Amino acid sequence: MLGLLLLVACDREAVDPPPRGEIPAHNATETPLLPVFADTLPAMDPDTFERLLRQLDGTPVLVNFWGSWCPPCKEEMPRLVAAHDEFGDRVQFLGVDIIDSRKAATAFMAEYGMTFPSVFDPPDVIKTSLGQFGQPTTVFFRSDGTFEFAYAGPIPEDVLLRHLERIAG
Repeated sequence: MLGLLLLVACDREAVDPPPRGEIPAHNATETPLLPVFADTLPAMDPDTFERLLRQLDGTPVLVNFWGSWCPPCKEEMPRLVAAHDEFGDRVQFLGVDIIDSRKAATAFMAEYGMTFPSVFDPPDVIKTSLGQFGQPTTVFFRSDGTFEFAYAGPIPEDVLLRHLERIAG
């Protein structure tokens, strides 16, 4: 089954190429794998995503798994965008778009004013490689790369802000 999902992801990559990128990413740091445009949506697998997280060591990280088709994702995205406006200089926000098309994902990003970068994971294998399930899911990592907290479902504002304050130091 995983092989079929990966084959579908590869086929989708051929017909659904990454966009050029028009929205500059508001990042807390710079690394080789971190997109500099919020809307380029580079395809990633679990190994590449793990390398990206290791490159972000020294910076606290919030990872949010979302899809344009997901009603709870639509509910929580305004809170994430507002939190990114407040914490985006101290915490690296990173989205993972799952089970989606790039066209729908970039329209979603524009609609919600997302300026943090996201990566493209159509088979939804990155989230499960991190031991997480459901969507949306938000995962917090401390600046030393260790796990802080994860929340499955649309994250409430008080929980979001409490954990951002903890990791931002």
